[in-house]
Order: sequence, then structure tokens, then C-alpha cells
Amino acid sequence: MGWSTGSILGLPAVIHSAAMRRVMEMVKRVAQTDASVLITGESGVGKELVARALHEQSLRCNSPWVDLNCGALPEHLVESELFGYEKGAFSGATQTKQGLLELAHPGTLFLDEIGDLDARLQVKLLRVLDGAPYYRLGGLRKISPDVRIVAATNRDLEKDIEAGKFRSDLFHRLTQVHIHVPSLRERPEDIPVLAEFFLREQNHNVGIAPAALEELRSFPWPGNVRELRNAVIRAAIMGSGKEIQEEDLPLGRQKTPLQSAPVVTSLDEMERQMIFRALDQTSGHHEKAAKALGISRRTLTRKLKKYEVANALEAVAAG
Repeated sequence: MGWSTGSILGLPAVIHSAAMRRVMEMVKRVAQTDASVLITGESGVGKELVARALHEQSLRCNSPWVDLNCGALPEHLVESELFGYEKGAFSGATQTKQGLLELAHPGTLFLDEIGDLDARLQVKLLRVLDGAPYYRLGGLRKISPDVRIVAATNRDLEKDIEAGKFRSDLFHRLTQVHIHVPSLRERPEDIPVLAEFFLREQNHNVGIAPAALEELRSFPWPGNVRELRNAVIRAAIMGSGKEIQEEDLPLGRQKTPLQSAPVVTSLDEMERQMIFRALDQTSGHHEKAAKALGISRRTLTRKLKKYEVANALEAVAAG
């Protein structure tokens, strides 16, 4: 029997595992406060869904929900999106534009990939979190929106702090409450109910054969819930019977039973393997690989630089 938080994005969030029940119980408690929340977890685990649950169960639920992926835009655009600008503030600013902080008033602003925020914007965001007013770019009027900020990241921000890439004061201000969303391989009991939910969500009137269900349970799902959803929907579309069969599942040569999966010594190594796999499957195409991984191309480029494999992978793509 699944456990539901209620309606999120108009759909029930079906949860079966004790690990996710603990997460959503924390959401239920924290939602009634105005505490800043940092949600962590691997790519694809459902961090935005948890953030939406926080908003929908809060006293701000009837106010705006606004989100920004900090890694999807160049740094100068992130600033103008967040804080807004006045007409003539810079070349191309032909009219005044409200920032997302204003648009979110008096609701919730969700900042995804917060670890990609550059140092200068980290300072500006910290001031806002501390209640200080700010100006639009080129503006003279102080703005003080009433907004709850929820942030998310798949990075280890404490390591980034040690490396001088993330401010410790901003980290502590964001983590008034810290919610960690476990990976799908840490909660395999959620896999069957999630798979069935995704089929119902898409109105696919098919079942899942026992062998296929066992295959879903044993697969390590490096892309987590996002990857599971895509795999199940594709299998339902491509299959020809009333049940999804094992051979319908698009797991292919990346198939590695969870029980016999090689031990990964660190999250960095796991991330590196996922990036290699995605690039291999997309023939080295960075845009497609980033989309498959659920991250921006800018974030993928940064991660490739981190692992010092960019040149080798470009050579593979060119070949």
C-alpha cells in the first residue's frame, strides 16, 4: 500500500519506502514554518517534487510558486532574472522587468542547482535571506519582498566550501532545515508503485509482467526516478502486448543488477560513470547527454572540466 502526501502538481505523490515516508513527514512539519530549506540528493531523485510539496502544504500555498535553475543560465542573466532591472539598465533593457524575487511575493522561490551560483550573487542572495532590501539592476527604489526560499543541489556544498567555491555563511543560512532525498537504489521498494503510477499518469492501460518488474527492481537506476519514468513510458509505447515484458525495457547493455553492481567508492566516481555512460549513449553529443542527465549543458561542461575528460570525450565525438 503506497503512502501519499496528498496532491502535488495535481497528482498523488505515491511513496512506499520508509526512507521517503521520513522525508515527507519532515516536509509536513517544516512546511508550516518559514524556515529556509536546502534539499540535497542525486540528479533525478525528485528534489523539485519535494520543494513543491513544501510549498503546497505551507501557509503560502495560495501564493505564487516561482522557480529558477541557477545552472541553466549565464551568470549575468541569473542576476537580472532574480533581481529584475529598470529600463536602460544595460544594452537590451528596453523596458522595466520585475525579478523573480518580486514575482514570488508572498509565496515561494525555488532555486535549483544553487551550487552553480557565482560568488557575487551568493553575497546578494545572503543579504536577501537576512532580510535586507535590494535594488533592481539600474534601480533606485528599495525592494523588500516577503518570500520563502527553498534551494536544491546535487553537489556536495561542504566540499565546495572547503574549495572556496561556496560561502559557508550562505550554506548555513540556507540549511535552517536540510532535507536529503535518497536515491532510488536506496529505496527499491518504491520502484513498483512508481512504475505503476507513471503508467496511470500517462493513461497507459498496460500491466507489468513479473520478470519485467524484477528487472526494474534490480536495475541500479543512476538517473533515479526520472530515468525510471522515461524507461517505463517508453516500454509502454514500444511494447505490443497488455503487459510490459522484460525485453520491452530500454535498459540494454547498461543493465547491471543492483545486487552485483560494482562498489562505487564515492559519489564523484558514480557521477563520473553516469556522465561517461550518457555521453557514450549520445555519441558524445553534449546537449543530448545533459538532457538525459537532467542537468544544463553549462553544468555538464563544468563537470567534464572537473573530471579532466573534456578533451578525450570531444575526440571520441569527433571520431
